[in-house]
Amino acid sequence: MPRHEFQPGRLVAGVVVTTAGVLYAGDARGAWETPWFALLPLMVGGLCLAALAGMVGRGVRRRRGAGHRRS
Repeated sequence: MPRHEFQPGRLVAGVVVTTAGVLYAGDARGAWETPWFALLPLMVGGLCLAALAGMVGRGVRRRRGAGHRRS
C-alpha cells in the first residue's frame, strides 16, 4: 500500500527542473555550451505540461471520489 497519492504533475515538474539542472551543470563543467535563454522554452513548456498533468490527475481522483477512501 503506498504511503501517499501519486501526483503526476509533481513528477513532470521534477523531471523538467532536473533536466534544466543537468544542462546547466554540463555547461558549467565545459562539456557543452548552453545559452542562458535556451532553457526558457523548456521550463515554460514543462511547467505547463506539469500543470496539465496535475489537473488530469486531480480529475481522475475526483471521479473515483466517493468509492475510494484515502488511507
